[in-house]
Order: sequence, then structure tokens, then C-alpha cells
Amino acid sequence: MKQHCAPGASGFTLVELVMVIILIGALSALGVGLFASRSAFSPLLATQQLAAATLLAQQAALAGNPGGSLRIEQASDEFRFVVGAGTPAARIFELPREGASLSVGGSLPLIINFAPDGATQSGTDTEFVFSGQSSFSTCLSSLGAVYRGPCL
Repeated sequence: MKQHCAPGASGFTLVELVMVIILIGALSALGVGLFASRSAFSPLLATQQLAAATLLAQQAALAGNPGGSLRIEQASDEFRFVVGAGTPAARIFELPREGASLSVGGSLPLIINFAPDGATQSGTDTEFVFSGQSSFSTCLSSLGAVYRGPCL
């Protein structure tokens, strides 16, 4: 036995379909506006870039290469991390600032040199804080370890 729907009880009307399309269009326009206004800077990404550059400089020092130093700069429009500054094999990592800032225990530019055992030659911990719409801390310990959060 088949059931039949009453006339007009199945499907959507043209008015309902048009209203759904208008609503989806309005929501997508609002969503694009919210994402377009966000900054492209990510403190987490900057912290990871700093950690990668630090580990590269530390590995160069462990291998006995002359590039066992890291220069950290804050230009007006970008952060710059230079591994092995002043050597022919210098590597530069750049990241747009997008209104963010970097604070360090000392002043910038900061040069960190690594000893042949991978520890920092200064023998002190260095804390980096990237601040933008959010803040993110990273610590470089005196032993050369890079970890997330403030120095202990």
C-alpha cells in the first residue's frame, strides 16, 4: 500500500529556496569580512621560526662549523633571524611583523653564540616574548634547549 502526500506538502517553495540562498550569501559575506580583517602574524609561527633558527645555529656549533651563532633583529616591518651571520653560509629567516613586537631580556639586535658543546656561550637563559593580538613566550636555556613558555 503506497502513501501519497497531500498536494503542496512535498518539496520547498520557490520563496523558501530564494530565502535560503540570500541567507547563505549574507553569512558568507560576513564571514569573509571577519577573516579578511585578521592579522596574518602568528606569535606561534614566529616562536617556531625562532626555535628552528636557534637549533640550526646550535647544530652548526656542535659540528664545528663557523655558523654557530644566531642574530635576532626586529626591523620596522619584519623579524629577522640570521644563522651564521658574517659567514659565507649565512641563512636568513624572515617573518612579517604585522604590528607585533618581540621583547628580549636585553636589547635588539641580539647575538647568541653557541659553544662546541651546544650550550650558549653567555651561560644565561634568554626569554623571548612575541606580542601581537596574543602573546607567546619561548625560552632558550643556558644549556641550549629551546622550549615553550617562560624561563624557569
